[in-house]
Amino acid sequence: MSDKGFKYSILASGSTGNSFYLETAQKRILVDAGLTGKKITSLLAEIDRKPEDLDAILVTHEHSDHIKGVGVLARKYNLDVYANENTWKIMDERNMIGKLDVAQKHVFERGKTLTFGDVDIESFGVSHDAIDPQFYRFMKDDKSFVMLTDTGYVSDRMAGLIENADGYLIESNHDIEILRSGAYPWSLKQRILSDKGHLSNEDGAQTMIRTIGNRTKKIYLGHLSKENNIKELAHMTMENNLAKADFGVGTEMKVFDTSPDQALPLTNI
Repeated sequence: MSDKGFKYSILASGSTGNSFYLETAQKRILVDAGLTGKKITSLLAEIDRKPEDLDAILVTHEHSDHIKGVGVLARKYNLDVYANENTWKIMDERNMIGKLDVAQKHVFERGKTLTFGDVDIESFGVSHDAIDPQFYRFMKDDKSFVMLTDTGYVSDRMAGLIENADGYLIESNHDIEILRSGAYPWSLKQRILSDKGHLSNEDGAQTMIRTIGNRTKKIYLGHLSKENNIKELAHMTMENNLAKADFGVGTEMKVFDTSPDQALPLTNI
């Protein structure tokens, strides 16, 4: 591949499992592996990639829809795994990913930037009911891509950290009315709607209005709930809000859907 920029694929995004793939000329990285090792392997095959070619897995937080396959893949393919200290502590205490060799375990603290081969990765904290959740901005050759799901709200500070990226994976977890009238127990509804829960379709759209800039070309809607959302509704909410705010959707900028079980094509940025 060209040494310029990077390629990425959203392998899976949803309440049932999440995984993101990024490659540069020097490195191949997974962010989260929230499905079985077997399923991640088949998703990588959809973009003509193999787990044995990976260099590392970055972990955002310890919820099972983000780490289910981490241990299996790391042991089988001898991969380095990066997470912050608190996330390591809880994963180890609760034996969430099984035993790894000490040499495979690396600390990547929230608020730090890691230079990984030829790509810079900036971590930033989010507001979610995990021990110390963090997401990432990838930067190379004046291009950047931001992953932001699993947060109950977006502070001004967070919005400032992620502004004007070329591409975003942004949470559109639920439609508030569908969630409120749905079958979930009230305690779970409260958790999802709280500041430590998930962004609604409307929240995700408002976050994008606050953060996108003239560089932004691609917005991917992520972590949709199977029970509390409809893909078309999430898409329409994002496009309508952006259009109302005078962003040229469909011309300079496009909105894309993601899938919980099908990899999106490998894309250059």
